Parts: sequence; structure tokens; C-alpha cells
Amino acid sequence: MVKTIRMTQDDVQHFVDVTSKCDFDIDISYNRYVVDAKSFLGVYGLDFRMPLKVSYDGYNEGLEELLRKFAVAC
Repeated sequence: MVKTIRMTQDDVQHFVDVTSKCDFDIDISYNRYVVDAKSFLGVYGLDFRMPLKVSYDGYNEGLEELLRKFAVAC
């Protein structure tokens, strides 16, 4: 699955807390930069002015709810 989101630097701690509870890999990226979505420093270093792409292969209700909250309308 790939979903596009927008978030702020203030949202990073909550985002990492939710992704860390998932038992599958989650990447977050923009342009050619890809980081582990469970890494606070990795996520915090992204450019929050850009839409971010979250890639994962699994299901977690908390993650789905979070991604709906940060979703970018397509």
C-alpha cells in the first residue's frame, strides 16, 4: 500500500509511536529520500512542506486511522 499524507513537525512523535507498534516494515518518503517510518530522527529530518508517501505491506487499525487523519485529498 502507498498513501500520501501531510503532517507537521509537531505530529512526528505521535506518528512514530503508532508506526512502532506495527509488526511490518513502513517507509516514508518524498522525492528520492526514503526513511524508516519507525525512526524518530529519520522522520523528523523530512521536508514537511512536501506531501509524504507512506509505503507498507500489512494492516494495523491504529495506522490506518492515523493515515486517514493525515491524508492528502487526491
